Amino acid sequence: MKNNFKVLDSDMHLMEPVDLWERYIDAQYKADAPRGLTSENVRDLRLAHPDGRYWGLPATHNRNSSHHQGHNFRKNQGTYGSHAERGWTAEIQIEAMDIEGIDVAVLYPTRGLQVLAEPRMEPKFAAALARAYNDWLYDFCKANPARLLGAGMISPWDIDEAVAEARRCATELGFRAVFMRSSTMEGRNWYDDYFEPLWATLEEYQLPVGFHESSSSAARQIGDLFEPNFMLRRAVAQPMEQMLGLVSLCSGGVLARHPRLRAAFLEANCTWLPWLLWRLDEGWEREGDIWAKDLTMKPSEYFKKQCFVSVEPDEHGVKYVIDYIGADRLVFSTDYPHGDSKFPHAVESFLELTISDDDKRKILWDNCAEFYRLEI
Repeated sequence: MKNNFKVLDSDMHLMEPVDLWERYIDAQYKADAPRGLTSENVRDLRLAHPDGRYWGLPATHNRNSSHHQGHNFRKNQGTYGSHAERGWTAEIQIEAMDIEGIDVAVLYPTRGLQVLAEPRMEPKFAAALARAYNDWLYDFCKANPARLLGAGMISPWDIDEAVAEARRCATELGFRAVFMRSSTMEGRNWYDDYFEPLWATLEEYQLPVGFHESSSSAARQIGDLFEPNFMLRRAVAQPMEQMLGLVSLCSGGVLARHPRLRAAFLEANCTWLPWLLWRLDEGWEREGDIWAKDLTMKPSEYFKKQCFVSVEPDEHGVKYVIDYIGADRLVFSTDYPHGDSKFPHAVESFLELTISDDDKRKILWDNCAEFYRLEI
């Protein structure tokens, strides 16, 4: 607890070992498995193909070159140096939680956010990459299964494989959610009929989906417009891709067709939400009779019934979101151990926001527990 507030981190990250996929992937794919890169950057999140090419990143991407080593880089070196030296183990994860005052965390990947971000991936191979990550995550969470909760990786490249892995996450691995990137699929929106079996399976097992974008991708992404300027890329890639994902679910009919499906849009701010919901409602009122026949109520109502969005620890604009839709759809994230995390002061920063203590309690615990169906 922190200052008498229970804290449930909706989106805490871990740092996977460089050889995760080599150790855990099915034997037939071992020769093609990605490997993590290491450098003087203690938070080096890059992956590489066996021939040395970057994996899941644009060819022009090199965030470890000297011109990327500014003040934020130096801050991270100091903040996370000892964590890297000790191997980013589950024990380090729990130690970081104790420092922040986090009671329970749902874990999302770091290198794993890139592993399915290649264009035109071979579907069986992509599914094997997801299974390998999930097997490793299951072992990682064994260190303290009451505090370390897994969000399983789902590959969207083969819908039958995606359904099978979602079922395994729910029934065998005991994960609390699955996750996908908003931008991974090329040529299909999330409301495409192709994805219907996956949404139905998540409904059946009451397994929520967390959409989590990254700042870069080797596949199509809106951040490409600004490559190689990483400052601009980071500013737009995550929030805008997440906004597009929300549009697909709320206005594309996914939530209308699957009333028990729950989705969260994580690590992409929340202050944009009032405008986007207003815009979607306006479009539905004008043209929904032609383009959104599955919808029986405003897109914003589907959001308020089935969706959540995360707030950054220092996101002062959250008060405007609360004014517009209330606090019940907001969850908290520290983003440890990423470069834009406020660790070890993330919870402290959030508690300084000018919102009520009741709203803080909802965001720090109640809403996240509802999303992940925790009875703690």
